[in-house]
Amino acid sequence: MKTLLKGGTVVSGSKAVAADVLMENGKILAVEPGIEEEKADVIDVTGRLLFPGFIDAHTHFDLHVAGTVTADDFESGTKAALAGGTTMIIDFATQYQGESLHQALNNWHKKADGNASCDYGFHLAVSDWNPSVSEELDTIVSEGVTSFKLYMTYDEMYMADKKIYQILKRLKEAGGIAGVHCENKGIIEALIEEEKAKGNYSVNAHKKTRPAEVEAEAAGRLLKIAQVADCPVIIVHLSSEAGYKEIAYARERGQEVYVETCPQYLIFNEDVYDLPGFEGSKYVISPTIKKESDRQKLWELLKTDQIQTVSTDHCSFNTDQKAAGREDFTKIPNGMPGVEARPALVYSFGVKQNGLTVEQMCRLLSENPAKLYGVYPRKGLIAPGSDADLVVFNPDAKWTMSVENQVARVDYCPFEGIYVEGKAELVFLGGRLAAENGEVLLEKTGAYVARNKPMVIS
Repeated sequence: MKTLLKGGTVVSGSKAVAADVLMENGKILAVEPGIEEEKADVIDVTGRLLFPGFIDAHTHFDLHVAGTVTADDFESGTKAALAGGTTMIIDFATQYQGESLHQALNNWHKKADGNASCDYGFHLAVSDWNPSVSEELDTIVSEGVTSFKLYMTYDEMYMADKKIYQILKRLKEAGGIAGVHCENKGIIEALIEEEKAKGNYSVNAHKKTRPAEVEAEAAGRLLKIAQVADCPVIIVHLSSEAGYKEIAYARERGQEVYVETCPQYLIFNEDVYDLPGFEGSKYVISPTIKKESDRQKLWELLKTDQIQTVSTDHCSFNTDQKAAGREDFTKIPNGMPGVEARPALVYSFGVKQNGLTVEQMCRLLSENPAKLYGVYPRKGLIAPGSDADLVVFNPDAKWTMSVENQVARVDYCPFEGIYVEGKAELVFLGGRLAAENGEVLLEKTGAYVARNKPMVIS
């Protein structure tokens, strides 16, 4: 059966135009004004924005970390994504010490396959670099995993400069790209020792041990390594103006650098770590949420197209899991949810309040991640031949975010009580109505998506 969406405004990264959309068999057939199709199921979407399905390229579902497991697995996490308008996520398949990349990838397929409600792909987070892993890269990329994650902090995942250089060189040869968590491990460890020596084991010590300079130093160092390797890189979850300055220097040198930030850095400032009691633990993430001036700078960078994607780093823990660090902030599991809230937050705070255009929103949440992670134009675009993944977005919806109306399994909402405008009203996945006003209608119907090599984003 064909489905015809009539009367809406179709949004791409370059324009927003009045047009109807005709879909059948999981694909978009036509996008033009005044489509008439007698045999179609017609849905009136007058006054609505039609976005290509949103893509969240930074999630951590069913992740074993810090002695526990994230509250959201692929079942609950992808349902939450779909409820908010995200039709594809890219999760981090983590290679643990002693594993091959294929072993890591297979482990994540076991977690996700048959459990996901939206489409999904994987990055590979590399922790054990050796000659055999290097040899795997060509095969891994040819099989559809074209993006990788490197960490400059965390004992279990840390990559020294030599290995970062070697990996970047091999990725250039294989046609992959790396996203890098930029924080200086040594400075963090020294600052933690200082805070504990003062007797400060509380939540607010977290922000003191991860200042903006920690991100900036690591970003600057990474970009010098990437310059020598002559390889493009992605700075993930950028949180500070100081970090961006290093990116600006690299771009002035002619380097190809892509940047991701997250809603938490756009909505909050570091005052969350001073909330009474243990409330601040809900916002213990790394990199930390920074100063108000950093928050404002990130919005400025978004408006001027200096940041390419907004993802969530969804890594959720329940309040009893966070409580493991009540007496020692370093034992608080780092992470917070966001996959469900991201589209509404970006529309409400970005388009309505901070001057983003709907075209920019489309680029940040859909088109750019589709290009960067190798699924464009299959996804990230409403055009004939593309997957029929669409979000019918109601710009006039007004509602308040709360744990009571979220789908995610985590037992709190970090955006509790925040009033927003705009909501994913209808969400289509492969041409089928998958969610309506936050209620998921199609469960466990998501498919694994093999990806092509990344495209250059102009």
